[in-house]
Amino acid sequence: MTGKVYLVGAGPGDPGLLTVKAAELIREADVIVYDALANHDILKTCKEGAELIDAGKRGGDHHMTQSQTNAKLVELAEAGKIVVRLKGGDPFMFGRGAEEAEELRKAGMEVHVVPGISSTISVPELCGIPVTHRDHTPLVTFLTGHEKADRGEDRIDWKALVNGHGTLVILMGMGNAEHISSELIAGGMDPEMPAAIITSGSTPQQRIERTVVSKLKETIDSEGLEAPGIMVIGTVATLHDILGDLR
Repeated sequence: MTGKVYLVGAGPGDPGLLTVKAAELIREADVIVYDALANHDILKTCKEGAELIDAGKRGGDHHMTQSQTNAKLVELAEAGKIVVRLKGGDPFMFGRGAEEAEELRKAGMEVHVVPGISSTISVPELCGIPVTHRDHTPLVTFLTGHEKADRGEDRIDWKALVNGHGTLVILMGMGNAEHISSELIAGGMDPEMPAAIITSGSTPQQRIERTVVSKLKETIDSEGLEAPGIMVIGTVATLHDILGDLR
């Protein structure tokens, strides 16, 4: 008998933002394969005897490669296990959950997805930054800032994002902040465009620093900001000055 794999979103970090469905599955799972960005306090609710597998990847520290994770999920399902693949945020939003689902489908395994609250909207929101606002912009663009580091090339045309793309919400871009700033400014963005950098969003360690697009790297360095972090670029960032912390 084959098992089932549930690709489960753990939300932005605060265990209270886990969905009811996700919490139920974590309590029932035989095995939980978890990421670095999933709050590990969530694992305390698993049933006695559940196997916990660390598949976290952060910076250059990889407990398992993506191909190893894919193979492990297939192996566990073939062994008849009920598996929760616990991923930070939402499984498909820059989470590689779709790739894992593809591999499971190819192997003939049963797979389901449980959406999670994505940090792309929730983390700015908790800091008093709505990513859209009728007086600022009706549009938001979500991007990964890790493309260049991950592939050796940058498939994102940063210069083209200056006009008509609304608020820019950038995940995994803190190590690439200088390149992002210079490309956006080269594309015509005002160097004084408001921005915000948020780290460890929704957790007790959350920090937010208001800045401008030309000083992204300078702010990260001077304030000692560390990943995981989100950069928000656009005039909506100024609303933090009015709304403050909304956690």
